[in-house]
Amino acid sequence: MNRPITTLFMLMSVDGKISTGSTDALDVDQDFPHIEGVKEGLHQYYEIEQTTDLWSFNTGRVQQKMGCNHKEMPTKSPVSFVLLDNTHLTEHGIRYFCARSKTFVLITSNPKHPAFSVHEENLHIIYQKELDLHRALASLKADYGCERLTVQSGGTINGLFLREKLFDFIDIVVAPVLIGGKETATLIDGNSLKSVEELHKLCALKLMDCTALQDSYLRLRYQVIK
Repeated sequence: MNRPITTLFMLMSVDGKISTGSTDALDVDQDFPHIEGVKEGLHQYYEIEQTTDLWSFNTGRVQQKMGCNHKEMPTKSPVSFVLLDNTHLTEHGIRYFCARSKTFVLITSNPKHPAFSVHEENLHIIYQKELDLHRALASLKADYGCERLTVQSGGTINGLFLREKLFDFIDIVVAPVLIGGKETATLIDGNSLKSVEELHKLCALKLMDCTALQDSYLRLRYQVIK
């Protein structure tokens, strides 16, 4: 395989939502700790997260929501971060991830991205005029030694990984809550299929493990069947 082995690792509600609403003011990381019946078992997700791959893929939009553009500089972690971003990260946000990451790789199609003005030894930029996930992942493996990658991005980018057959494993923690709302982000968003001829873009899954966690949480682990 000329790309990293990828695992989609996410926290979602029973109805597949990965946010608590349709605006950036609403977010599971901020909101779940305040919901009775949900907050009690939430720590399990973060504990499992600490055991995932040492390469993590996310998006600038998600990290902007989490405040990286104004947070104080963090301490160095052993994790290498890959962020897909065109417009959401500021120069501060870039420097934040340089400080946090072992290796920090930015994937962008914006030739004027603030990252180009930042000079840090662990910052690397994959510039593409048009996003090509296959090529970007191949570069992560060949140029930066990324063998295994945990994907924790938003529903739209997760949808791109799905349609391009770039998921190998799915690892989901299900929180005991129903959120609803057709405009609320789900585990997999993006374009819907429109014809029977497109059914090959689906991914069938083989269940590897189903674990009942404490406080009515579940962990579901699947292997993607190509």
